[in-house]
Amino acid sequence: MIQAHIYIDKDELKGTQPLYEYILRILIEQKIQGATVFHGKLGYGAHQYLNRPNDWFSFDETPLLIIFIDEDEKVKRALKVLREAYKGGFIVTNQVEKW
Repeated sequence: MIQAHIYIDKDELKGTQPLYEYILRILIEQKIQGATVFHGKLGYGAHQYLNRPNDWFSFDETPLLIIFIDEDEKVKRALKVLREAYKGGFIVTNQVEKW
């Protein structure tokens, strides 16, 4: 099994809908067993600047993490479809065992 992590910003859009919702709809269409979206409290990216979206008067982008796990071929197929539709974000995968 493969576990995929997709790192994006909460306020990113694909067309008029939130990117995280767009990604989950792709995963549903690809029949991925399940996915979860996590809101980050603090984070940083390549720019090395700390995003503090929960601080008072902060305009920082909230980091999001989408995680899903499924059989190898299903995850690879879903990520290929996702990359064809959206080139941004940061995606990593890990081989995992289901217990």
